[in-house]
Amino acid sequence: MEYGYTVYPDEYFPSAQEEEEEEWDRQAYLDPMWEIQQKKTFTAWCNSYLRKVKCSIENIEEDFTDGLKLIQLLETLSEEPLPKPDRGKMRFHKLANVNKALEYIESKGVQLVSIGAEGIESFQ
Repeated sequence: MEYGYTVYPDEYFPSAQEEEEEEWDRQAYLDPMWEIQQKKTFTAWCNSYLRKVKCSIENIEEDFTDGLKLIQLLETLSEEPLPKPDRGKMRFHKLANVNKALEYIESKGVQLVSIGAEGIESFQ
């Protein structure tokens, strides 16, 4: 009787150190203080660019939802004009603005995975 077996490359079996690092990363991502610090850091980074156009954000969960400041940030970062944003206050105006920003990002070769206008507009 012969017994068959399969040999897997080492990448299928992480080392103890890799498992510890992965666990540390997972805990860091779940740590509310880490999340707060990330939001503060990202907000400060955005404001360092938005300041050039006399604009700022206070809350990343709310301030990009209408797409207006997101478009301003992208224009400042890229030093290129984006399509003119819709100025209406209705949800479809906000979605259109966020879509303009996302389409610009994609036009620069950035692949967006699981990111859509609806998620940003409602911050999900």
